[in-house]
Amino acid sequence: MNLDPAIMQKAEVLIEALPYIQRFNRKIIVVKYGGSAMVDENLKRHVIQDVVLLKLVGFKPIIVHGGGKEISQWVHKVGMEPRFVGGLRVTDEPTMEIAEMVLNRVNKSLVQLVNELGVKAVGISGKDGMMLKCDRKYAGGEDIGFVGDIKEVNPKVIYDLLEKDFLPIICPIGFDDNYLSYNINADDAACAIARAVKAEKLAFLTDVEGLYRDFGKKETLISEMEVGEAQEFVDSGALGGGMLPKLQNCVDAIKDGVSRVHILDGRIPHCLLLEIFTNKGIGTAILNSKEEHYYHGK
Repeated sequence: MNLDPAIMQKAEVLIEALPYIQRFNRKIIVVKYGGSAMVDENLKRHVIQDVVLLKLVGFKPIIVHGGGKEISQWVHKVGMEPRFVGGLRVTDEPTMEIAEMVLNRVNKSLVQLVNELGVKAVGISGKDGMMLKCDRKYAGGEDIGFVGDIKEVNPKVIYDLLEKDFLPIICPIGFDDNYLSYNINADDAACAIARAVKAEKLAFLTDVEGLYRDFGKKETLISEMEVGEAQEFVDSGALGGGMLPKLQNCVDAIKDGVSRVHILDGRIPHCLLLEIFTNKGIGTAILNSKEEHYYHGK
């Protein structure tokens, strides 16, 4: 019998995914969702499809999302001008009200997308269950308002949702000792949550392909690096822009028990599935020294 090669290729893809499904069955994976993948409706649907598939094959995914671009749009709409210091949004009381409104709106839109695909999602913020307790964060000694620096994570509400087979979708709003609301950098929130739940994987969806030894040379993309090498990369000062704190967050997460961190290009449709379920992957994986290297073929 002559079978269509395309059909056989589909079978090979499923078989390639099998060991990864076996290894990470019932393990927690935190997905930090942001960048262009949150703005483009097609990309947004692909990301949600990926996360739903992870859930249905036995993973325990958690989505932590930002919403910076939408917050800036709404700040403009009310006649205010967004201001940033050291990459952090200056958040006075009116801006904090807008940020909380927008992030909760984004949160429920993601819940709806997941529900439409037949998986039960619950949207919460870091205030729910007193999850994300903050101090005020300063930028180079400057007070930038209601910007939170996470000092404590109480993951009980997350565990409760996972145990009841819900998919938690978390927006990065926390609270301080006086129960005032704080806007938290979504990368920081994802890392803190991943550490608190001892996630097996933490995946960042970004607007870059991954880490490069030389950003001007695409062939220098790093497929895998151990945490010690990643720390050296941070300390060398070779990284610029927002990637430096992101990589430091990755290193800190691994030192605190997360097994593997992925930096992925969220502009690529189904980037999560390609990175997690294929031998070669597409982004950069950072792992602790005890983790097995996967990408021998790269």
